[in-house]
Amino acid sequence: MVYSTVVDADFLDTEAHFAAAPRPMHPIAAADLAERFERGRRDILDGARPSPVDGLRQAVYEQCLEAALGPQGIYRIPAPTGSGKTLAAGGFAVHHARRHGLKRVIVAVPFMSITEQNAAVYRNLLEQDGDAHPVVLEHHSGVDLDDGTPGRPWQSLAAENWDAPFVVTTTIRLFESLFSNKPAAMRRVHRLAGSVIVLDEVQALPDRLLIPIVSALRTLTRWFGATVVLASATQPPFELLSPLRGERIRDVIAEPKPLYAALGQRVRYRWLLDPKPTMAQVAAQAAAKPQVLVVVNTTRDAARMHRLMEEHRPALHLSTRMAAAHRRSTLEEIRKRLAAGEPVAVVSTQLVEAGVDLDFPDGFRAAAPADSLQQAAGRVNRSGRLPYGTVTIFDPEDGNEAAGILYGPALQATRDRFGPDCPPDDLDALQQYYQARFDFHNVEQAGQEIQKERVAHEFPRVAELFRMIDEWTVPVAVRYGDTDELDRILAYLRNGRPGAGAQLRALRPYLATLPRGAARRAVEEGLAAPVIGDLLEWLGDYHPQRGIEITSPDPQELVF
Repeated sequence: MVYSTVVDADFLDTEAHFAAAPRPMHPIAAADLAERFERGRRDILDGARPSPVDGLRQAVYEQCLEAALGPQGIYRIPAPTGSGKTLAAGGFAVHHARRHGLKRVIVAVPFMSITEQNAAVYRNLLEQDGDAHPVVLEHHSGVDLDDGTPGRPWQSLAAENWDAPFVVTTTIRLFESLFSNKPAAMRRVHRLAGSVIVLDEVQALPDRLLIPIVSALRTLTRWFGATVVLASATQPPFELLSPLRGERIRDVIAEPKPLYAALGQRVRYRWLLDPKPTMAQVAAQAAAKPQVLVVVNTTRDAARMHRLMEEHRPALHLSTRMAAAHRRSTLEEIRKRLAAGEPVAVVSTQLVEAGVDLDFPDGFRAAAPADSLQQAAGRVNRSGRLPYGTVTIFDPEDGNEAAGILYGPALQATRDRFGPDCPPDDLDALQQYYQARFDFHNVEQAGQEIQKERVAHEFPRVAELFRMIDEWTVPVAVRYGDTDELDRILAYLRNGRPGAGAQLRALRPYLATLPRGAARRAVEEGLAAPVIGDLLEWLGDYHPQRGIEITSPDPQELVF
């Protein structure tokens, strides 16, 4: 924390010397945002289409405002999908900041698609055209901070040290800064002091890093005046982990079971486990539904299921084999068709879960851990406008073969506890599931090497060990959208000219991902070419719906 403060001061002093003037600090604190937030929320609700679950969402919001008056510390928001957690968590954060005079709110989410979605929501709540001082800083690899948008030149500077009252970022950027030893990343660490840190979708934090993560959160709340909010529909019992044993975690929703029971009535589960169906049988059943979402576990299964669906009807597809802009435009098309009541069938990997705001009457989900099943169910009858939606859990005999690699013991822990007699939103069974999952993954032991190096102040080694994403995939630029702009960016990067960071951000809409081994073979076969670092340019065909189509005999690569 001291190092972060000194390094940031050094950067700012150097900048002031060459600019002949110090950079002014942001004049607005998070404590000043509560009234803005309430006005923005009223405007959103006034313009929204009424929903049968509006009363429950209002009850969740009111409980969050009441809890915000409590002392600083660690809070938990256990609320089902579709209960308005984005607004409720933001409301808690700004009202808690006002109560305690805190400087900033930092909202961290696990996936970039949710980051972009949440940043847009909070910007709509807290900013108006013509504001002299924008307050919402969206900071992740997919946003161009130097895009020249009028009124936003401050973002590129504010991102350096999070000098903004409301920051929306990814959990990767948050925690890899917190565990880093690089000066540029460390400049943001001292901004966590005196802040409200909202961790959305906390069930997505990697089990192998939970011990150092919750240890760091405890340190921030105990010694540096931070409040931490853990938000999830499938709330892990972090109090079972050694760093938080004996720490008080305050539940924002005092009695969550009635809330889960009320919102759980939105869906009914149907199980296709014994006998196991074929992928073709699942595709035929799903294709018969006017509006349906099918979620599978791997890009390989997604491509195959999409082909099978298209034997019956047109279908859309979502996976990381598609360019980011392609995925974004597909999501926009899905939302448009759903809103208009038009037929739409979608096959997707897990990227459609956890915070993506879609509302289908029917869903199919390949067997996966309980938290993933419940997240998929959150895309079905989300607003409660139907008597109930149907979620079909299936375990195909000729697919889903990589689920064991992808999920490990968590999948078996789910199979042992959930089924026709116990749905995935049973809170007691979910608690037992997480206990078993922590034991199976040996969570306590998994993070001890990092903890040992932290105690020894071996920060370079800590940074080396703390990797939230295993580097099994590589980015691949594909020819989607404005290919002239893509050619310009790639030529710039290949020539090694300065300013590569801005060009890499501009490249984001064109990027898909491939497993490292598959990418290496693609280069060998002339289907891809190196650009810079790990970045490749895709030279092969690009399917207008499925994106890059490439198969691999290596089962380890099926998980991507």
